[in-house]
Amino acid sequence: MSLDTVCEAAEKDLGANDRRAIAADARESRWLAADGHAIRRIDWAEPAGKPRGSILFMPGRGDAYEKYLETLGYWHAQGWRVTAADWRGQAGSGRLGTDAVTGHVDDFAIWIADLARFWAEWKKETPGPHVLVGHSMGGHLVLRALVERKVDPEALVMTAPMLGLHPRFVPSGVLLAAAQLMSVLGDPRRPAWKWSEKPGQLPRGRANLLTHDAERYADEHWWREVRPELVMGPGSWGWTRAAIASIRLLERPGALESVQTPVLILATDADRLVEYGAIERAAQRLPHAKLIRFGAEARHEILREADAVRDVALAAIGDFLDRTAPAR
Repeated sequence: MSLDTVCEAAEKDLGANDRRAIAADARESRWLAADGHAIRRIDWAEPAGKPRGSILFMPGRGDAYEKYLETLGYWHAQGWRVTAADWRGQAGSGRLGTDAVTGHVDDFAIWIADLARFWAEWKKETPGPHVLVGHSMGGHLVLRALVERKVDPEALVMTAPMLGLHPRFVPSGVLLAAAQLMSVLGDPRRPAWKWSEKPGQLPRGRANLLTHDAERYADEHWWREVRPELVMGPGSWGWTRAAIASIRLLERPGALESVQTPVLILATDADRLVEYGAIERAAQRLPHAKLIRFGAEARHEILREADAVRDVALAAIGDFLDRTAPAR
C-alpha cells in the first residue's frame, strides 16, 4: 500500500481527530528571540479550575509541534498548561541554510540561548510546577540547557534523547574530526546525507525508523501537505559538526553528574537513529534519573507509537510527574 493510500484511509478514519487540527483552545503565535528572529509557538489555554502545572515541549531535529498535537492535547486534558515551540530554523520558523529543505545550524549554543530566553519568559507567565520535555535532538538540548543552568524545571522528561549517534562503534572524536573536515572542504550548509530522490518527498522506509503506527506516521505527511513550510530533510555538515560537538560537551566528566533535577528517560534499544548505549550511560551518570527501556515493540518516536507502547509511556510520565512535580 502506498503512503498516499495510507494517508487517505487514515484521514477518513480519523475524521476530526485533533491530530490533524489545531484545537479550539490552543493558540499559535510568534515569539521573538533576542535578535528578533520570529519563532512559532503554540499554547493551550489555562485549564478550567486549578491548573496542574505547566509543560514546555521541545521537538526533535526536523520536527514540528503539529506531530505531537495528540500528546500535547492529552496533557492539557490532564490539567496542564501546555506550550510547544519550534527550534529556530525548523518547521515554520525559517531556515538557517541556503535552501528550504536542509536543516542547518552553526552551533547548538544558538538554540540553547533561544531556549534560555524563552524559558525565562514562559516561566513568569505560567503556573508551576514547571516541567520541560524534549524529544530526540530536543531531549539533548533541554538536557544541555539544564547542565549549563540555563533552565530550572522541577522535572525533566526526555524521549529517545540524541545523546549519541550511529555508527555507535566509531568514537565521537573521530566522528567530530570527519564532520569538521567535511565542513571545511565545502559549504557547511550542504546536506550531510541523501534524503530522497525528490526534494520534499518522504524517503521510502522512513516509517520503519520512527513508529509502528501507520496512521500516526501518515499524520506527518498530511501536515506537510497542508503546511509545506514544515518540510525538512537531511541535516547539513554544519549541523552534524555542531551536534557531535554538543554531544561531547555532555560526555565531559562531571557534566551530567552535576544535575540535581529529577529526570525521566524513555528510550528503545531498537532505535536506529540515536544510540541507546549512550542513553543508558547518561542515565547511570545522572544522579536522579530513571530510564524506561523499550525493545523491538518501539521505534524512535515513542510518543507517536502504537497505543500499546504510547499508553505505557504516557502513564510512566504521569506517574513520574506526580512524584517529582506534584500539584501545588
